[in-house]
Amino acid sequence: MSASVLVTGGAGYIGSHACKALARAGFRPIAYDNLVYGHAEAVKWGPLVDGDIADGPRLRAVLSAERVVAVMHFAAFAYVGESMSDPALYFRNNVSGTFSLLDAMRDVGVDRMVFSSTCATYGIPGEVPISEATPQRPVNPYGESKLMIERVLDWYDRAYETKSVCLRYFNAAGADREGEIGEDHDPETHLIPLAIKAALGQAPALNLFGTDYPTPDGTAIRDFIHVEDLAEAHVQALRHLLHGGASLKLNLGTGIGHTVREVVRAVEQATGRPVPVIELPRRAGDPPALVADASQARMKLDWIPSRSDLATIVGSALRWHQRPEDRPLAAAAAV
Repeated sequence: MSASVLVTGGAGYIGSHACKALARAGFRPIAYDNLVYGHAEAVKWGPLVDGDIADGPRLRAVLSAERVVAVMHFAAFAYVGESMSDPALYFRNNVSGTFSLLDAMRDVGVDRMVFSSTCATYGIPGEVPISEATPQRPVNPYGESKLMIERVLDWYDRAYETKSVCLRYFNAAGADREGEIGEDHDPETHLIPLAIKAALGQAPALNLFGTDYPTPDGTAIRDFIHVEDLAEAHVQALRHLLHGGASLKLNLGTGIGHTVREVVRAVEQATGRPVPVIELPRRAGDPPALVADASQARMKLDWIPSRSDLATIVGSALRWHQRPEDRPLAAAAAV
């Protein structure tokens, strides 16, 4: 019988891809999602439980009844701007909700968690590439909430022996190359889908924030990683924990940065159409460059991103956004 893994936010963008990767690896993913942002149609590789991570009794019942061996925790609000205007919402949902989940896990004896963290915990780094030793100084409540959870997990390990792998990933992008699931946020804030929509005429133009950064073409540099590579890293982290591995905090990225203009050119090449651009001033708090040093993930999880070249990322995203309207969506889950 396949081991069951509870995937909070499993109807969301990264969570649904993780469920597919889990099923392929021989696990039974149980998507736990309140469907505020997730899509039930994206849950295709195991059962869907409609539930909120703030609902402790429901979590305990599911963890116990399904004989869950570990948890992958994706459920969170994840809009930086919204976190700035309503930090209470983010700390209540992301941090308090995680306490509810951890308490339920302790009550039923589940002591392994793979946690979806973020490079936003680093804030504006002094240098790149960013290693795990880079000081974590978040500049928004979203990043702060994720860092708080990382710190909570440190103490849960010491006090309760709850082992965790915190995966700090950079810019998740792309879509399932088989076309079964993909990315659809409301509102959409990610560069690649916004550029694709502008090229396809589904949006009037792409807003380009900042053209005077100290970079080769004046636009910001980011490290893009294919969502399927992210999903595989979560499976590797789960295996590490189930084989008795120690708690870890790891960056997930490629170590290669691309400017916004490079991404625009890649979208234009893939679509054969121009991307209309509106150049705007920099947004406050946007670093000039965010590029990962992910050597620790390669060493400790034997994880190598194999799909994260820009052409593959953009091509998979474009096929997804050209899908027939009746195909299932997968948005960022928020529970």
